Amino acid sequence: MNASGIIPLDVKVLVRPDPVEEKTAGGIIRPDMVRDKEKYASVKATVTAVGESAFADWKADERKPQAGERVVIAQYAGINIKGDDGAEYRLCNDEDIIARLEVAQ
Repeated sequence: MNASGIIPLDVKVLVRPDPVEEKTAGGIIRPDMVRDKEKYASVKATVTAVGESAFADWKADERKPQAGERVVIAQYAGINIKGDDGAEYRLCNDEDIIARLEVAQ
C-alpha cells in the first residue's frame, strides 16, 4: 500500500531512500549539512509505487521492479518529496533504476 499519497505518472517511479545515519560508528553526531548531502546522494531505496508506463521499454524477458522491492538508483536522480505520511521519498524516471538488490535470506 502506498501511504505517501504520491502517485507516479507515466515513466516515473516513487522510491523511499534508505535513511542516513545520524551518528558515526564512534558515536559522533554528524552535522545536518553532511546528512543532507548524503541523503540526496543515497542510492539504495525501496520501490513504493510505479507509473503506468514505467519500464515499458525494457526487454520482455527482463523482470521489472515492483513495489516493495529493493533497488539501486542513480546518484542524485529525481526529486525529493515529502509524502502525506511524513516520510522522505524520491520521484525519479524508470531509467534511473539501475539494479535490483537481492534480499539476503
